[in-house]
Amino acid sequence: MKRGVSPLTRKPVRRLLSSSSAPLLQNDLSPTGVLTLTFNQPEKLNAWTLPLLNKLFYGLADATTDPAVKGVVITGSGKYYSAGADLSAMIKPMAPSSLIRQIRDRNQRLFACFLDFPKPIVAAVNGPAIGAAVTSTCLMDACFASPAATFSLPFAKLGVPPEGCSSVTFPERMGEAAAHRMLGEENWVPSAAEARDAGLVREVVEPHELVARASSFVEERIAAGGGRCFDEAEHERLRRVNAEESATLANAFVSPKFLGAMEAFNAKRKKTQLTRVFWIANSTLPLWRPSDIEANFGFRLDGPDGHIERDH
Repeated sequence: MKRGVSPLTRKPVRRLLSSSSAPLLQNDLSPTGVLTLTFNQPEKLNAWTLPLLNKLFYGLADATTDPAVKGVVITGSGKYYSAGADLSAMIKPMAPSSLIRQIRDRNQRLFACFLDFPKPIVAAVNGPAIGAAVTSTCLMDACFASPAATFSLPFAKLGVPPEGCSSVTFPERMGEAAAHRMLGEENWVPSAAEARDAGLVREVVEPHELVARASSFVEERIAAGGGRCFDEAEHERLRRVNAEESATLANAFVSPKFLGAMEAFNAKRKKTQLTRVFWIANSTLPLWRPSDIEANFGFRLDGPDGHIERDH
């Protein structure tokens, strides 16, 4: 199968330079064909909200088909690279089977946009990165970081499994011990220098030189032929891992540990409405989680619309 992003729009990348997209995702195409995409929601720590993710999906889809774009650098504005996926936006009232399927599909699509991108793509991590913003760097061709960068993966604390292919990319890149420190209960948050020494970061670069250094690396890859750092067999392997991890993650999102952690997280930040949503979801879990419904009431919510199928 030929690697590539399915275009979501046929508009050329240069049309994305309009002021309407600037508040969420800044775009800059250099004379050498390196497109810099900058997350621009510093007031939200550049968290990957659904509107920002849509801009990213459109940007990478267009960059795939635009011959003027030879490669991509991704960075953030302000103090943060990105606080990762906006988890609160993923939990909405709907049929349980639909909720699990939506979480699975969104997670899989998120990492596929990096994994399937056919041209050189590099992360320039300007500040703290959390969750998916960290794991996605291992689906790019390299990660450069400023001294202000840190790398946090609070999966164990939230009661969810690794995602973004990190169950395989982290041990392979960093070794089992360092990967377990980050992915497990210790929740090790390495600095830029520690991440470099562990193998997660290629180079630590001063802030004013960060994007330029990442761009020069992309230009080097363009000069060498312009492909990705992994071959087709590795691409297919990671696609399978992404699908498996996304399915496992979706089920974990309807666990008491995750819902309780999100309730506490939002309560700490005095987000009353979201706190109530997660409290209600957690309190009523046996009434709507598919596995509990089947065990307690003898029927399943199986169909695409969550229809009832009774056991006989």
